[in-house]
Amino acid sequence: MTPPTAEGRRFRAYTTRHLDDLLKRAGLSDEQRLRARAVATVLPFRSNTYVVDDLIDWSAAPDDPIYRLVFPQEDMLPSEDVTTLARLLADDPKGAELKAASFAVRRRLNPHPAGQLELNRPRVGEDQLQGIQHKYRETVLFFPQQGQTCHAYCTYCFRWAQFVGDSDLKMASNDIDQLVAYIKAHPEVTSVLVTGGDPMIMGEPVLRRYLAPLMELEQIESIRLGTKALGYWPQRFVTDPDAEDTLRLFEEVVAAGKNLAVMAHFTHPRELEPELVVEAVKRIRGTGAVIRTQAPLIRSINDRPELWSSMWRTQHTMGMIPYYMFVERDTGPQDYFAVPLAQAVDVFREAYSQVSGLCRTVRGPSMSADPGKVCVDGVAEVAGQQVFVLHMIQARDPKLVGTPFFAKYDPDAVWLHDLEPAFAEKFPFQ
Repeated sequence: MTPPTAEGRRFRAYTTRHLDDLLKRAGLSDEQRLRARAVATVLPFRSNTYVVDDLIDWSAAPDDPIYRLVFPQEDMLPSEDVTTLARLLADDPKGAELKAASFAVRRRLNPHPAGQLELNRPRVGEDQLQGIQHKYRETVLFFPQQGQTCHAYCTYCFRWAQFVGDSDLKMASNDIDQLVAYIKAHPEVTSVLVTGGDPMIMGEPVLRRYLAPLMELEQIESIRLGTKALGYWPQRFVTDPDAEDTLRLFEEVVAAGKNLAVMAHFTHPRELEPELVVEAVKRIRGTGAVIRTQAPLIRSINDRPELWSSMWRTQHTMGMIPYYMFVERDTGPQDYFAVPLAQAVDVFREAYSQVSGLCRTVRGPSMSADPGKVCVDGVAEVAGQQVFVLHMIQARDPKLVGTPFFAKYDPDAVWLHDLEPAFAEKFPFQ
């Protein structure tokens, strides 16, 4: 692959109208391309010149991991659904019947897992606040309206419902005053996570409008920015027109006494290789911000321990902090991407054993489920019974944080709701 260059590179988005031509580059047949496009009527597709030209190894597509990370595969959805959608797409690409069928499939994919809409959105009196989530006592999530897209979409993304144009599924707000008022009314809140989408899709003036009021709140100790920009468009911090202004904004946040944490998503070691990424990381760290890294364990993309140990070592060398290995959430094409918990434990343990103690800041495999972040610590034999050993890293009920518990061993389980309690009638959070 040709190494990326910073000079003259402008951001260009590829969307569904470019999809067929891009699929041809992967050598797919007419029928295969039609079925992949049918999947894209349900799940969103977006990529860009950097991902397409510099990260994907097209000689290995469609098996290349970065290709699989951003391009729809026909077996991401049930075959009968894909067949129906492909027929409707071929007959009438913009027809009402296709839209209705896509909508029906989408609604069956659990678009908002872990109680995002029902349990996490706070209320003031009878009014439910838009674009804000408050699941854990100390942390509030904010979804800025202008940040509800990404430089490219991951095929496994649990936030896919943000990008499909359905207002009933989208979380977003441009009311920073409402967020500030809510935080002031809740002195227990010490951290704000600005998320999306991707807040780094926003230009510096818009990002500043959201961050500046947070800098003035004495109770706020940390501001987090959840972003995939380092993996999908590192130019954002190096050559974009407002790159320098953005870095100065980061410096101001740090100077205001806040811990600024860039929560960077790296899913595969190849995303760390370009010199642009090295330079972007150096620039961000130079502002005083901390970069913490996280990603889910995804079948066919990063389900080998050597990939994780390579990522963690490289991230540590670059000055980033390995933070989380997540379990693929129970939403969207989970059946396609999920790795059984028993296998996830093995991948994590083997990768963990291959890195130094300074890399062992990483936690996982972790499920962000209804009750909180549940870590699968391992498999053990207790009282003659094979069990999963788990604990709560974070919890909706703070008293449960750190609580260990056991579940009956199930080699096929991929999520918390697949597990049954061991040695008790129910789990601590039930």
